[in-house]
Amino acid sequence: MHTTRRQMLALTASGLAAGWPGLGQAQAAANLKISHQFPSGSLTEGDFRDRLCRRFAAEVEKRTGGALKAAVYPGSSLMKTNAQFSSMRKGALDMSLVPLSYAGGEVPETNIGLMPALVPSYEQGAAWKTAEVGKLLSKTLEDKGVLIVSWVWQAGGVASRARPLVAPEDAKGLKVRGGSREMDMMLKAAGASVITLPSNEIYAAMQTGAMDAAMTSSTSFISFKLEEIAKHLTSGRQRTYWFMFEPLMVSKEVFGKLNKAQQDVVMGVGAELETFARDAAKADDRQAVEVYQKAGAKVYDMSDAQLRAWQTIARDTAWKDFAEKNESCAGLMKAAQKLL
Repeated sequence: MHTTRRQMLALTASGLAAGWPGLGQAQAAANLKISHQFPSGSLTEGDFRDRLCRRFAAEVEKRTGGALKAAVYPGSSLMKTNAQFSSMRKGALDMSLVPLSYAGGEVPETNIGLMPALVPSYEQGAAWKTAEVGKLLSKTLEDKGVLIVSWVWQAGGVASRARPLVAPEDAKGLKVRGGSREMDMMLKAAGASVITLPSNEIYAAMQTGAMDAAMTSSTSFISFKLEEIAKHLTSGRQRTYWFMFEPLMVSKEVFGKLNKAQQDVVMGVGAELETFARDAAKADDRQAVEVYQKAGAKVYDMSDAQLRAWQTIARDTAWKDFAEKNESCAGLMKAAQKLL
């Protein structure tokens, strides 16, 4: 096999040189690096997205007898949050658990991962994997150099300082973080002004008053301790227009350098962890309510009528805009609506 110096460097950087035929045969173990932006924990405690990555690493090492190992880098300690997706595409990062919509500027189709009111329940989110929309999304990502390992959906809501944000009319005059361009479009149409930043920067922005309210996942509401500054929480425990797709993904280039048995283990463990993710996300929806109530915040659940009101705004703004992006986006939106 002819390997150029540049390929050699790339292999070494990805930590997979040992797994490449003819290279580093003495040290048979290949090492995957998993990056994410969420707080560090352990196998049993802390942010479930970090726990999922740690469980994945432990199980993969166990099933391959140590031939394939993985190290978890939480809190954006390996690389900046917004660099993760493009780094996976280039093979410069092995794996990441990242909100898919963060890649929206680079790959417009990924914005469907945080499309307001398009996924109103965990059951519907889970149905995406085997439905037409899931197959289209997987193909789009594969064509861009990234493979989905675990399908992870999370409900979310709104934490706000001064007043609650439940129905569309509540948004008027508030400075809100929606979490995606599409969420922002719906908020703007309801009368809010929008602020764009990653979830790990919400606390500081709310603390300084630069932002009145933030939409994010129930898990992030807990992990980033927003109950210390928020007086109101709109919960995602019953129904919500905020469902985020946060898959565990692997670089296609890196995956291709694993042997078939290792590839099967990676995908098998990833699929098995989806039940853990769903149960943990639902538990966090309930726990967020408890944490905020204990801190003295008022908690609100969205009614069916309020959800439909947001859905109407989303259909005329975000859904329409997304479908008009390109043929691929139009196909994804059409397929997703079949599940509604």
